[in-house]
Amino acid sequence: MFRLENVKYKDVLHIETLAFPAHKITCLVGPSGGGKTTLLKLLNKILTPDEGAVFYKENNLETIDSVMHRRDVVLLSQTPFIFPGTIRDNLLKGLRYQGKHREDATLLEALKRVALTQSLDDDADTLSGGEKQRLALARIMVLDAQCILLDEPSSALDDETEMRIVDDVVAYVRAHKKTLIMVTHAKSIAKKVGAHTCTIEAGRLKGCETA
Repeated sequence: MFRLENVKYKDVLHIETLAFPAHKITCLVGPSGGGKTTLLKLLNKILTPDEGAVFYKENNLETIDSVMHRRDVVLLSQTPFIFPGTIRDNLLKGLRYQGKHREDATLLEALKRVALTQSLDDDADTLSGGEKQRLALARIMVLDAQCILLDEPSSALDDETEMRIVDDVVAYVRAHKKTLIMVTHAKSIAKKVGAHTCTIEAGRLKGCETA
């Protein structure tokens, strides 16, 4: 799905070579500040490498329109933005930019996957921090993108809810043959769900393991 060749970004990241397999789950682990979030932003084309190249489906990202790329590859940050309005408004927001729509049944299914029981008509601003994070994750799922990038998607959740959410997201990705690249602080999660686990430390790739 992605391939990096001699990629450097400031003094934050230097990856000589790294490939992310399509239709698989890859977990990125390592100490905080090691460059994992920067790596996701390069894959989403929010950042551009100072040197080297990032390839998406063997095409250099420099040649791909940024807007079109982000329809294929969606990123959920640690502090996702919640739009003013209802839960339904938030779930449909990204789809409207693409000229698409989803029925309420599909939206409710996405909420169920992230353990939210609120009404679609509830004000999204009334949700707690952890609930907003889960709503943003549900919004990612209804977009039906080919590749999902998650940066600590469950950082605001308790351990029990975290494992449930991760299990549901993994089940969704596998059932729909998506590609998932996820930064996680917990090696136990990486070991449980990561078919491919890569350690990033001090901006360098320390190694990858396949489950």
